[in-house]
Amino acid sequence: MLRFRDKSFPAGSQLVMAIVNRTADSFYDHGATWDPGRASARVDEVIAQGADILDIGGVKAGPGETIDEAEEIRRTVDFIAAVRDRHPRIVISIDTWRSTVAALALEAGADLINDVWGAHDRGIIEVAARYDAALVCAHTGGLAPRTGPFRVEYDDVVADAITAITGLAETARRTGVATESIIIDPAHDFGKNTWHSLEITRRLAELVDTGWPVLVSVSNKDFLGETLDLPVSERVPATLAATAVCAWQGATIHRVHQVAEVRQVVDFVAAARGDRDPARTVRGLV
Repeated sequence: MLRFRDKSFPAGSQLVMAIVNRTADSFYDHGATWDPGRASARVDEVIAQGADILDIGGVKAGPGETIDEAEEIRRTVDFIAAVRDRHPRIVISIDTWRSTVAALALEAGADLINDVWGAHDRGIIEVAARYDAALVCAHTGGLAPRTGPFRVEYDDVVADAITAITGLAETARRTGVATESIIIDPAHDFGKNTWHSLEITRRLAELVDTGWPVLVSVSNKDFLGETLDLPVSERVPATLAATAVCAWQGATIHRVHQVAEVRQVVDFVAAARGDRDPARTVRGLV
């Protein structure tokens, strides 16, 4: 079982996490949901398309304008409270590395802390434990938040990721985060070049074999663009291909921009693996 406070899913689920950026400078949508009304419409749309989790963030992951704690809170916390009021059963994730922001988001109704910076703020683990929230433990190769990789090297990037994030997961468990609420994320592109992210994709089953549920966030990322020499606007087919590869190997959560398309991909992969029945079977029977 995978539990997000009072919401749970059975083991083996394939969950789609929809990205809802409360930023004006996101790398993919360039502020498409910066306006609160458009962000609310995005929430309704992705839930209708089959999203299981909403990932709400107020700071662009990469380098850019400095966003202080107060501004991040302003962008996310009241919005999360409004979404919780309208959608009481959807899982809400706060995308932040700051423990203070995470705590306020959980008080507003969030269920999951998606910390993509590997507990740079160690207080975030204590916050997850205090609020009985779910927590993502990510691998960034030790980078500080909002910094990009530069000539990073690993003897074995998969082994490094496994050591780092299972270590974080065990720390979270010892701190009081429930075992069934801990998720690991190899964090494609974070602290990695394209070769590293391709190897993580190819060997994702090794992370799945740790026994912790795995989140992957490959949506329209640079390793896809560099692999195929494509701009951000043309990476959707590659995103779906990478998603299928990860789903086949057992990834549990897929953080994405294109919810409807990814929902079809992961549901088909689940059926092909024998984990889900087809929705309709009449061919050759009638």
